[in-house]
Parts: sequence; structure tokens; C-alpha cells
Amino acid sequence: MTWYAIQHKPAQGDRALQHLQNQDIHCFFPKIEVEKIRAGKRTKKLEPLFPGYLFVNLEPTDSVWGKLRSTRGVIRVVGFANRPAPIGDDVIRHIRDSLDKVSATGGIKEGESVELDEGPFKGIRAIFQTYKGEERAIVLINFMQKQQLVSVPVASIRR
Repeated sequence: MTWYAIQHKPAQGDRALQHLQNQDIHCFFPKIEVEKIRAGKRTKKLEPLFPGYLFVNLEPTDSVWGKLRSTRGVIRVVGFANRPAPIGDDVIRHIRDSLDKVSATGGIKEGESVELDEGPFKGIRAIFQTYKGEERAIVLINFMQKQQLVSVPVASIRR
């Protein structure tokens, strides 16, 4: 069996996945937990690692190929010169093994270098220390020839 990429309709990845699985097609739809700031609060949400795409594992001679394009939520099979483009097992294995290591926008870790984007310390490089509640973070900055711990809004931190 070989892996292939399927492009799905906008915001219909889960729908496409469900309908493909209903046809007994082995699928892989990698998602990661992403932290975002909405209305001043940090929230976590699962989002696709590759927005707009999922993967299917099929034999080149499988009879289900004719049904793929008419599956709900599916736009097309990704390919070149009217032929589906195969994806190596090693690539899919690497993605699976790496999913837990992927950090997204809000996942700043202790000791990571950041830059402050707003406020009195705008443009200053800092070292992230920890989150303080939902809306603030503690960073270490060099200020007046001393290292200082400063509380700043999470929204003002950029990697």
C-alpha cells in the first residue's frame, strides 16, 4: 500500500475523514494542539498540521479510486500529470513520530528567547520564564545592566 495526499474542502477535513473511513479507507489526518489568544485569554484547540490536506493509504489498483472525488468533503487527490503523487512510508512515519514534538504559536517554553512587541519594553529581547495566569507571562530582560524579571501581556511576546 502507498500513501497519497487528499485535498479537502475548506473546514471539511473531519467530514472528509469520516466519509473516507466509512468506505474502509485507511486515513491519517494529523492534528496538533495550538494555543491562541482569543478575547485576551489563552485557549487550546486541535488544528490540522497540514490545513486542507489529509492522507490515505491505498493500493494503486484499489477499486475505491473512482469513489474518492465524489466522497463528501474531498476536492481531489494531489498529483502531477494526472497521476496521484505517492508519499513514502518514511515521510508519514516521521510525521507521526514528530506530532508530539511540534509546538505551535502559543507553546513557548521556559528558557526560550522571545522579543517584546509592545509596551515600554518594545523591541527588547527577553528569556521566557513562565506564564502568570491566563493573560500575562514572566520574562527575564537585561535592563539597566541588571537582569530583571518582568510581567508582560502574553499578546506582546513574539518568538
